[in-house]
Amino acid sequence: MVNAIDSVVLAISNVLYQPFIVPLILIAGGIYLSIRCKFLQFGMLKEACKVIMEKPTNENGISSFGALMVSTASRVGTGNIIGVSTAIICGGPGAIFWMWLSAFFGGASAFVESTLAQIYKKKNPDGTSYGGPAFYMQDALKQRWLGVIFSIFIIFTYAVGYNMLASYNLQSTFAAFDFYKPVVTPAIIGIILAVLFGIIIFGGGRRLVHVTGVLVPIMGVLYVIVAIIVLILNAGNLGHMFALIFSSAFDFQSIFGGFAGSCIMYGVKRGLYSNEAGMGSAPNAAATADVSHPVKQGLVQMLSVFIDTLLICTATAFMCLSTNVLPGDYLGADGSADAAGFVQGSLQSVFGAVGPIFLVVAMSLFAFTTLIGNYSYCEGCLKFIMKREPGKGVLYVFRALATLLVFAGAVATAGLVWDIADMMQGLMVITNVPSILILGGVAFKCLDDYRKQKANGLDPHFKAADIGLKQKTDFWN
Repeated sequence: MVNAIDSVVLAISNVLYQPFIVPLILIAGGIYLSIRCKFLQFGMLKEACKVIMEKPTNENGISSFGALMVSTASRVGTGNIIGVSTAIICGGPGAIFWMWLSAFFGGASAFVESTLAQIYKKKNPDGTSYGGPAFYMQDALKQRWLGVIFSIFIIFTYAVGYNMLASYNLQSTFAAFDFYKPVVTPAIIGIILAVLFGIIIFGGGRRLVHVTGVLVPIMGVLYVIVAIIVLILNAGNLGHMFALIFSSAFDFQSIFGGFAGSCIMYGVKRGLYSNEAGMGSAPNAAATADVSHPVKQGLVQMLSVFIDTLLICTATAFMCLSTNVLPGDYLGADGSADAAGFVQGSLQSVFGAVGPIFLVVAMSLFAFTTLIGNYSYCEGCLKFIMKREPGKGVLYVFRALATLLVFAGAVATAGLVWDIADMMQGLMVITNVPSILILGGVAFKCLDDYRKQKANGLDPHFKAADIGLKQKTDFWN
């Protein structure tokens, strides 16, 4: 049964990741949006760092930084470690270059989708806001059916694909220790994760969320510091590392001889899994921010993509490739990758037995906040689909299923969880990116308005009429 499901999922995924579908939509869409936004990834990076610390205009509102932390909880996680390691093992070191490229152009996609989410966000009775791609599909495109389909894709991507994968990735890091038993250990870890996850989403452990919200940024900084130490201790290998990345990235004969397993494909797949730019997930968090101008949150979410891929993912890549540990040694005969083993082997070559333990600690924190961050998108989508607040019974069943899936991910096979995640994120891309390309003109006018106000020495404040937007909005008229 499992093999039959995996075969169907893999077949759909293989179609989606043909060169002319998801890769083309993501990269070509990102390039187009970058050009139309006048490469704000360069020109407005300083401004993005500035607006991230602005306080909300409403005392009940969520700050730009608060919204960033919600989206970052989902973005920064197991994908930054296991996803990157998998890309290197299966696609070669050149996958990192294509991951960088997709993140750079993805920054423009993240900006546009999050700016649109801000423009079309909805108001709660207490003055706070909510929204996301489903709402700009419904209100701007006038296609509620598309918003419903997209909401279903989000639920399946995050509650099923990504949360199962986060659970699997965490338990795989324990395989390096002698006490690991292939059947028993994953089940134990799955039960522990599911119980902790269930406590949070059923409302009994909010304090734990706040604690991990503090610990994860600290762990993120510590993780980067550890990577820098590894680089310093392997400084003699850096020239060879960069040569390997770029020579592999432009080995076109190898790439087009087998695109499905090429460095481009793995760079796009794992880059998307890590930074989510263009998928339409982060706009759900961006819509909750209380800002004076939609562009401010668009810039913050662009910055989040860079933090995720250009900082955390690169730290993993350099940490692994700068050592003398060979990624090919972790590629199975069936094409599967021992991704956790590759990272742990790299750390162990520098820090000894402490290295694998550090990774387990980092992964435990990253995986847990990823599970919560992923789930945070799902109940809002359920509300959109039902056009009302879900009843207690519906929510109980929904949360129970989400909890069971966390356990299921820990005991599932690697191929199944990766294939489900790849398929679902691909479906989100082909729904969201065309939507933001169609609506991009609104975001471009909004950006021009922001730049104009900044040029006049003002702190930008947005009014829909200033860009000729006649449609009534909950916040900007």
